[in-house]
Amino acid sequence: MNLKALRQRCDELLRDIEIPDPFDVRILAETIARRRGRPIRLHAKPSPLGPCGLWLALPDADYVFYETATSRLHRDHIIVHELAHLLAAHEPTDHLDPDLLRSLLPNLDSAMVQRVLARSTYTAVEEQEAEMIATLVLHHAERRPAARDDDAPAASGEVTVIDRLSSTLGGIRSDRRGR
Repeated sequence: MNLKALRQRCDELLRDIEIPDPFDVRILAETIARRRGRPIRLHAKPSPLGPCGLWLALPDADYVFYETATSRLHRDHIIVHELAHLLAAHEPTDHLDPDLLRSLLPNLDSAMVQRVLARSTYTAVEEQEAEMIATLVLHHAERRPAARDDDAPAASGEVTVIDRLSSTLGGIRSDRRGR
């Protein structure tokens, strides 16, 4: 899939999804859950795999596990990436380590969970879609309607970050940024 087609497909998938303002990943998950007609449960869980996420589709609900040992922005990206798989109607992965399953869902029989997950693995295109959707959602969430271009001159009387740094550190002038 070329990048333009990927972007168009992802834009189409997001067309009817309201991005919370201010952004809250839990509200986004609730929106997607209502749309799908099935609960989504978010679980913070340190992972031995590192900063990543995992979506499990069990009979009663969809479970999204996400890494806690990373920044808020990265956690949001991980969660939105997993939610993107749901939005795009991807099939959950079936290649999960039984020890990982036991650590994530200690009260469930990992063999039963593996049977429920007997589906295909994600393709490269599905991963690209999930990444693109996560990126588009977070980009949209970061936009501010009245944002001022950092290179635009400050309004009369407005103190810029560069001016504050200059007065704090001394010797840095706003006309010499980046040098």
